[in-house]
Amino acid sequence: MSSAVADFDRWIRNDFTDLNTELEEAYFAAKTQILLDRAELDDIKQRIMQEGADLIRRIGESRAVPEGPHMRYELLGSVGFYLGACRRHEVDGAQSAAWPLARLLALSLGVAPRFVFAHQAFYNRAVRDKFRTFTSLEDERTFITYNALAALAYQRSAASLRRIPGLGVSSPLAAYLLQDALAGLDEVLDFSKVLSKQLDAQRFFFNIRPYFKPYRVGGFEYRGANAGDFAAINCIDLLLGLCSPHDPFYQAVLAEKYPYMPPEDQALLRTNIMAEPLLDAFAKEAVAGPITPQLRDNAELFLAVCRRFGAVYAFHHHQLVGPFLKEPATHAPQEHQADLTASGPLLDVVIETLSRLSDLRSARSRPGATSARASLDRLRELLDASAGVRGVEAADVC
Repeated sequence: MSSAVADFDRWIRNDFTDLNTELEEAYFAAKTQILLDRAELDDIKQRIMQEGADLIRRIGESRAVPEGPHMRYELLGSVGFYLGACRRHEVDGAQSAAWPLARLLALSLGVAPRFVFAHQAFYNRAVRDKFRTFTSLEDERTFITYNALAALAYQRSAASLRRIPGLGVSSPLAAYLLQDALAGLDEVLDFSKVLSKQLDAQRFFFNIRPYFKPYRVGGFEYRGANAGDFAAINCIDLLLGLCSPHDPFYQAVLAEKYPYMPPEDQALLRTNIMAEPLLDAFAKEAVAGPITPQLRDNAELFLAVCRRFGAVYAFHHHQLVGPFLKEPATHAPQEHQADLTASGPLLDVVIETLSRLSDLRSARSRPGATSARASLDRLRELLDASAGVRGVEAADVC
């Protein structure tokens, strides 16, 4: 690490964090998103803007960009922290000094030139037990930690599901992998429950969420960070067959999300977009018959994974998105309503998109949308019929 990069990293981990925390405590005491025209606070904002710009300018002038892609991506996150804080505190006069470096790093990696949640979670080296944060507030650390743990658990499930097509859905090894995918989803739910209990909704709304706003790099505004900007959950969507890459709505979700994923996640998503869904593979083998004991056991496990996946995402939507975003927004002052976002689009637009995704992942029928409900019910019917069950309505599998 060059001296210029090391100095910037040291500032981000220390002075930057302290200055943001002082501002956030003032905002929270006033129960407002931001305080303007307060001389003592304006001085702090100017310090953040100017000190960060000077340190980033040194990196650019010395051309001290790391050669390795991991370190370049990590540096992009640190530059993004600075730009995100300038946007949050509504100071941007000198931040253009960071734009050339942000664009250079992003172009070399094929990603959006801003910080994303991966920079807060997995490209965030801890030093003496502390990783980079905007503030020293415990709620920010809680938010990052449990969202990151949930992402790891989703990745565990996705990795297991990805191995099944090569083995065949009737393989005894597939049973082990489906059980592992189920265990990973159980962990996601556990981490989400802890987050819902430990994170203070008011602290999140006033002091954490504002750093996730969109900000400009050059002449283009890039939407804010999102804790779901990883490929794992979409790989699960596609591998289970609950979402289709042929659905224009889902295509738009993937296309919008793609630049905000880490490079390795982009590669995973590309690999899984055209993979045969496990739902189709189970149905084909069941129709061809006979349904062997192993195929039956595996299919029951598959349906259990589908149920659990839908339940986990529904919990996230109703117990995290609602209480921590939607409900606090209803109490925000009218003058701030136009600036209420969750990563970028207006909050009501984001909520509607997440609601539609929740329905797809739970295989719920929805007007104007095609879910996997009929295909899941058909698989259930095939399993029941092969067991000698007749005239019984197919069970609700999701």
